[in-house]
Amino acid sequence: MFVFAACGGGSDAAPAQEAPAEASGAQEAAPAPSADGGCPAVTVADPMGVSLGDNLRQYELSEFQELAGCELSFSENPSIADLNALITGNPELPAVANRLPAEPLVVAPFDQIGVYGGVLNGLSNATEAGTSDLLSVRHVNMVRYGHDFQTIVPNIAKGWEWNDDFTELTFFLREGHKWSDGAPFTANDVVFWANDLILNPEVYPEAPGWVTFTSVEAPDDTTVKFTFAAPAPGILSFLATTYIQPFQPQHFFEMKMEESGMSLAEVAEIYYGGSDWKDVPSPLLSGTAEDVLPTLESHILVVESTEGRRLVANPYFHMVDTAGNQLPYINEIDELYIPDKEVRNLKITNGEVDYKVQSIFIDDFPLYKENEGNGAYAVSLGNAVGETVFYGFNLNHLDEGLREIFGDLRFRQAMSLALDRAEIVEIIYLGQATPIQATPADPNTVDFVTEAHKSAFIDHDPDAANALLDEMGLLDVDGDGFRERPDGSSLTVQLQYANQGGPVKLHELTKSYWEAVGIRAQLKEVTSDEYRDAANSNQHDLATWLFDSTAGAYIVIGSEMLLPPFGEPFNPGIAYLWEEWVKTDGASGLEPPADVLELYDRVAEFQTKVLGSPESSAAGERIVDIHVDNLWKIGTAGEIKAPIIHHNNLGNFGPYSVVSYDYYRAYPMTPQQWFLSE
Repeated sequence: MFVFAACGGGSDAAPAQEAPAEASGAQEAAPAPSADGGCPAVTVADPMGVSLGDNLRQYELSEFQELAGCELSFSENPSIADLNALITGNPELPAVANRLPAEPLVVAPFDQIGVYGGVLNGLSNATEAGTSDLLSVRHVNMVRYGHDFQTIVPNIAKGWEWNDDFTELTFFLREGHKWSDGAPFTANDVVFWANDLILNPEVYPEAPGWVTFTSVEAPDDTTVKFTFAAPAPGILSFLATTYIQPFQPQHFFEMKMEESGMSLAEVAEIYYGGSDWKDVPSPLLSGTAEDVLPTLESHILVVESTEGRRLVANPYFHMVDTAGNQLPYINEIDELYIPDKEVRNLKITNGEVDYKVQSIFIDDFPLYKENEGNGAYAVSLGNAVGETVFYGFNLNHLDEGLREIFGDLRFRQAMSLALDRAEIVEIIYLGQATPIQATPADPNTVDFVTEAHKSAFIDHDPDAANALLDEMGLLDVDGDGFRERPDGSSLTVQLQYANQGGPVKLHELTKSYWEAVGIRAQLKEVTSDEYRDAANSNQHDLATWLFDSTAGAYIVIGSEMLLPPFGEPFNPGIAYLWEEWVKTDGASGLEPPADVLELYDRVAEFQTKVLGSPESSAAGERIVDIHVDNLWKIGTAGEIKAPIIHHNNLGNFGPYSVVSYDYYRAYPMTPQQWFLSE
């Protein structure tokens, strides 16, 4: 078991600028001078006598200079002018010192000072499917988790502070920080994102569920304050893990409105897609414009088609290494969309992919290992968080007969007891897993998921499953070996899945287990987009995917897996009519049972407490009780391992050992310090 004990601990951290850097005995020696007489080229492998500090190998500029006893001078990528010329609308570049903030973030590379250049080759499934691998490589947010997955450290914000009761959170931004087009990034861009986009009903007819702030203010250009109606201690860890970025370039939207005469909502539809997901079809793909939104990320999109996208380094990126080189090192990112699993695997084993963790699973680990030498890559197994495959029957099915069957707890218990999880662990997970029940909080990241929760109805007991199904009146009327509905009509479960959502062979086993107790299951593989379209429109028999968005660091604000529909657009739910009833105050939809209504109170209570506190754990345990008692989702295997692949020429890859969408893939590893060697 690998518990991240302090997943929410950053919520009540002191402002980052107030955290002293304490040198250990081994680090008290004077820093070694660099070869050119400037600052020492500090790395994690060789700190050169400089403390790596409390923020896990990163520093504010003044902090680094004080610790290293030097003054850092800045250098740029020699190809940056050529890369900048590929960014539509960008003017010629000023000197690198004028492109960086007054206080850039200084990052100590893992192994060595990198070299500039190269193209990072990656794979995704489609425009909005399987893309978080490469999104995470360029991602930024106010803060992030360090590579220990416990410590929240600065990123876009250089510091933060809470008031006493967690109802006000103030971020301190970097003076002189710029968007990728050179325009100033200020606190007003955060206020614009909140007031003009998120809370604008013309852009968002309904504010996202994670929006808990009541106001966002900018006292000055480098200070922004979030105010909450109730304590929100989890917002910091949420921002450290989510793809949602609380800032947008106000100057760009206003310029486009003035040029076109369009409303903000119309411009947002073109450039923002009315979505916080960063890979909505861009204007380059839709043909509505020849440019894209300026970014604070390390790379910006310059080419997109239905086959893939290409990005180039952001010339105004706010990070430098300890030798003063502006990051990122890597010039370009080339992303191909390949929905077919076998083709993706062929490209991986041929050595055509530089980095991959998403949409690959341990059942293919022998294939990856066998081809490791020929493909010139390294493959290892990491601890997976939020990667348990679940099955969730549609509780609000449009077919009333199926709704009654799927809504009967006995049916869900029977389907769970029918699964042979021990065999699943051996065949699918190569023995590197444990049988487990599905829980809406990942047990590796919180302290309130009990052994009783994890073991509920996980025994392989087909006799008990058959007895429950008989009791329901689901009998084999025609003697063909499969059960019919109580009215005698055919009963078939459509087990539709996407290969992004778990090992394909697992679904084949599940079909065999369910059919062994008389429930006919029809397998059908579809694309991720097809799967999501059907499920999000309530046209599915069951949902099956990885049980992500369940890490403690996420559920402190994000409640998609805790409350109906028990899913979100990219990992669809199973109770859309219950959600509709709640949102419309009973005007439409289906009234949920009492347990569901209690969840709303317990989740609200849980999300106002500091994760790990007795109050948080008590509320969290009750939430898990309700879910497991009702078995809305059926788990398979947990504490699993997942492959991590990187090409041998990808330097500074670091101690990458956790596979997790919930911690946003590579984001804790600062992939901006990765580099490509010859």
